[in-house]
Amino acid sequence: MKPTLVLVGRPNVGKSTLFNRLTKTRDALVADMPGLTRDRHYGHGRLGKKPFLVVDTGGFEPQAKTGIVHEMARQAEAAIAEADVVLFMVDARTGLTPQDKVIADLLRRSFSSQSRPVHLVVNKAEGMERAMVAAEFYELGCGEPRVISGAHGEGVRELLDMALASFGEEEEADAQRGPRVAISGRPNVGKSTLINALLGEDRVIAFDMPGTTRDAIEVPFERNGKHYTLIDTAGLRRKGRVFEAIEKFSVIKTLQAVEEANVVVLMVDASQDISDQDAHIAGFCIEAGRALVLAVNKWDAVDDYRRERIKQDVARKLNFLGFAKVHYISALEGAGIASVLSSVDKAYAAAMIKLPTPQLTRVLQAAVQKQQPPRRGNVRPKLRYAHQGGQNPPIIVIHGNALDAVPDAYTRYLEKTFLEAFRLQGTPLRIQYKSSRNPFADKD
Repeated sequence: MKPTLVLVGRPNVGKSTLFNRLTKTRDALVADMPGLTRDRHYGHGRLGKKPFLVVDTGGFEPQAKTGIVHEMARQAEAAIAEADVVLFMVDARTGLTPQDKVIADLLRRSFSSQSRPVHLVVNKAEGMERAMVAAEFYELGCGEPRVISGAHGEGVRELLDMALASFGEEEEADAQRGPRVAISGRPNVGKSTLINALLGEDRVIAFDMPGTTRDAIEVPFERNGKHYTLIDTAGLRRKGRVFEAIEKFSVIKTLQAVEEANVVVLMVDASQDISDQDAHIAGFCIEAGRALVLAVNKWDAVDDYRRERIKQDVARKLNFLGFAKVHYISALEGAGIASVLSSVDKAYAAAMIKLPTPQLTRVLQAAVQKQQPPRRGNVRPKLRYAHQGGQNPPIIVIHGNALDAVPDAYTRYLEKTFLEAFRLQGTPLRIQYKSSRNPFADKD
């Protein structure tokens, strides 16, 4: 088993910066703003032949009893409970604070009867005398302070050597990835609630406040022997309503998560009308070529009249999602979520399918016999044969003559034909044309 290093401390001490350095990624959002990180964020690191897990937590305020800060504290406590090593971070520039003392007392109580070590890490000490910086933090009673700079990497290697000294070397096992499933939608539609319902635990913060989730949180998940990676994303609002720089970064992380996913579960709110923003998000998923499952959440909170209205709106405003399966669910009550995973499996299988060239060509020829492409002037495109050119989404390459004259309407006709012929549910399909070149065209 990989050792788990958990970063703990009050807000804005540099936990996410150190997380990014240890994992050699930019997965965690970083800004000079307290309370930016809220959920537990897991990453993989390696020191020589020693792999490890590192967990970024939100600003730890154990005395908070209500609100989003209390939920952040619960997430931090859950991370501490599963830690092998705790890195308790403080700020060298701010100095010792009463909140640091409260956290130190809690950590000492939590680990007094256990062998799991707590290392005191004094961050943001670049350009400062280490001995003088560390002096006042001995008061916390957490051993010798380790002075580092997470932003510049000073002292980080020595910190890792010390933290992992008691753990042996091991070969990293091949991770069973499975499909990457991004949960996307507008703010406050129930994305985090759905993930918690699938996991059966409060893994991410679900709070009745738009914009609760800021990072794209990846959660490995297994059900019925199948492996998934669930990705909780920030809600996407209309561009004109995004003013804060932090939200702009959250939007970028969400769009990246969608592009890197295999399947997107697009969530809409049954208690609200289907908006243009829902259609825009769906359109982006299709442009990215992602397989799609549509989940209409909060189905238990609306009456029969409202349900009929929502079904009509989905059919009218999201009619371009004809390939996607629609589910009416309640994430809070856990109703209908099992069928969502079943559709995710089918969509992933359709996106990764391998299509034989002879069958593709026969379907193409049957489609052309049923409806030939229209002429452009004196030229009629000739579609000769087809083969698969890629997966996720499936790409079908059609060869022939004068294919630049094929109109968009005929391309859509071919896409629908291929989807129906191979029973591809939940994935868009791309068609590319390659025209034959006449070798004598440039000769006199």
